[in-house]
Amino acid sequence: MDVSLETHQSYIGQPASALPTPALVISKPVLESNVKKLHEDIDTLGIGFRPHVKTLKSIETTRIMLANGRYKKIVASTLCEIRGCLPLVKEGILDECLYGLPIRPSVLADLDKFTSQYGLKIVLMVDHSDHIRILEEFNTRTGRTTPWPVFIKVDVGTKRAGIQNSSSRLDEVIQSANESEGVSIHGFYCHAGHSYASKSTEDAVKVLNDEINGVLIAAKKLIDPKTELVLSIGATPTAHVVSNLKASLPKNTQLELHAGNFPANDLQQVATGLVSLSDQAVRVVAEVCSVYPERNEALINAGVLALTKETSSFAGLARWTDGIDWSIVRVSQEHGIFGWVGDDAKREKVEEKFKIGQKVLLYTQHACITSAMFHAFYVVDKQDIVRETWVPWKGW
Repeated sequence: MDVSLETHQSYIGQPASALPTPALVISKPVLESNVKKLHEDIDTLGIGFRPHVKTLKSIETTRIMLANGRYKKIVASTLCEIRGCLPLVKEGILDECLYGLPIRPSVLADLDKFTSQYGLKIVLMVDHSDHIRILEEFNTRTGRTTPWPVFIKVDVGTKRAGIQNSSSRLDEVIQSANESEGVSIHGFYCHAGHSYASKSTEDAVKVLNDEINGVLIAAKKLIDPKTELVLSIGATPTAHVVSNLKASLPKNTQLELHAGNFPANDLQQVATGLVSLSDQAVRVVAEVCSVYPERNEALINAGVLALTKETSSFAGLARWTDGIDWSIVRVSQEHGIFGWVGDDAKREKVEEKFKIGQKVLLYTQHACITSAMFHAFYVVDKQDIVRETWVPWKGW
């Protein structure tokens, strides 16, 4: 068991530099500012909002994203995440959860219990006609009489889950769902994961428009004046530019934005050009273990398990917050190697920047992956003093 589960609260009131390493630090002022900005954009547009809980996987973050009940819907990718949110149902903050993967038979009993035992409305995601058959068979076998509300997933370019509008399979799935007594079509859903390749506001706005067009084209295959549909779009890069939305929607549709990484942000988000370095709420505290002047590198005790192996246009796996041109250029399981990645003409000497035992704060490439590795989060104020600790949900 990680010792932080026993000791995390003892660090409240201490500076981040006093934390055992490696440790994950969350700046609450930055997190709250990030969330507030997106809430303001959503409210100005008058659209729905469904945050994804996958990034920081904690009841505290979820409560902030839902504005203590102003918004009442979430997306979750694991049963563990849904279980972690159940106290919010009892508090009256949460009403509805989308299970964010195309369904499989083994999860249906648990998802059904979340509704029957806790009163949480569960919406499912489908992108294959077999999903409809599986849901019908479950209802027949268990005696469930309530149709499952489903989003039909549309692929707008990410090539992860979903069906492209050009595929005849989309028509088949729509027809199967529309004719089924086991499901009711809640709406159409897309996720622009490829928006992470954006390098400017213009790039992200283009992807946002592609999302809108993608769900609209799919919805027009079904649209009936009597049918109310939710059109759910989003990814954190397109969420950052949602204020640019100018789409005209049919009267019987409601637009909804979903996003997950936005409270935290990371180097991948900064690389899109849509947020700044100071908008990153998540950092990792590590410690210098050795210094190697002959190769101008230093060793820290944060490797792939404390950071990630994902990259972006920022070279390396993490960046030093006090010197952005010092990057973690190589990692193994528990080792991270600091190297200079800035202008050679301005190269700094490693022995003048790092000493054994020195604590360093790191910006990470992908906050979702990094935060999943830590058993406790140290929540700091503007002065980097720990004011709270949060324990995230673990497992699937």
